[in-house]
Amino acid sequence: MKIGFLGTGLMGQAMVKRLLSAQVSAIAYNRTQSKLEPLKEAGAEIANSPIEAIQASDCLILMLANADAIKEVILSENVASSLTNRTVIQMGTISPSQSREIQKAVTEKGGDYLEAPVLGSIPEAKAGQLLVMVGGTKAQFKKWSGLLQNFGSEPMLIGEVGTAAAMKLALNQLIASLTSAFALSLSFVQRQGVDVEKFMQILRQSALYAPTFDKKLQRMRDRNYDNPNFPTKHLLKDVDLFLAQGQEIGINLASLEGVRQIVRKAVELSFSDEDYSAIFSAIDSQD
Repeated sequence: MKIGFLGTGLMGQAMVKRLLSAQVSAIAYNRTQSKLEPLKEAGAEIANSPIEAIQASDCLILMLANADAIKEVILSENVASSLTNRTVIQMGTISPSQSREIQKAVTEKGGDYLEAPVLGSIPEAKAGQLLVMVGGTKAQFKKWSGLLQNFGSEPMLIGEVGTAAAMKLALNQLIASLTSAFALSLSFVQRQGVDVEKFMQILRQSALYAPTFDKKLQRMRDRNYDNPNFPTKHLLKDVDLFLAQGQEIGINLASLEGVRQIVRKAVELSFSDEDYSAIFSAIDSQD
């Protein structure tokens, strides 16, 4: 079996290399061809177009930036007809409604579609320790679990298409909310002259603690957001997706709207491509 992989950004590259390390044949495509060089060196076949990747593969994995990119790459008129008898596994972060819309477009072209977004970042992708959430049928889950186990040992079937996308957005909302809440408390204690290590000692012993706090602590203290596993611009995109879906179903989004302002401020401060812990600098400006 050969896997076509479309979208080789930070996560995509790590995931393709994971497949190659498991002796799974892969052909990769990216709109920015320079991003394919490391994969070529690692042993991946390189496609010059989406059609080439689709026609050369049995299954297509998508790790593209957003739903618009998916539509541009595989659902344009000249490409979509190649999806007949192909399975498309969408693994990026998009909204439930977008996932169902893409499912409809793929199946209308004679293809099969399921979603399998993942929680985790580059280190987990390299180690095959991502948390894989699957939206699809039981038959699809059974058929593709072996492939998905290359990314995470225990893929979980959440429900029909849209449910895994919803779970992924719910989890990424927590990334934004937890990180901004921690950054706010850290800024507060620092400005009040509280010893940060004593603050962390108490926090770690409490029910309030989340491991992500320690993962981001030093970055925030140093204001060093280089070499991101998850850039701020992607977090902003996911917050916007959650807000849009939340408005559709009528839940109170006031708390997240405040978080969005902070994430947006970090982007405006030129931290778009930096680690999302840059939220700290949007809360505690040095101006």
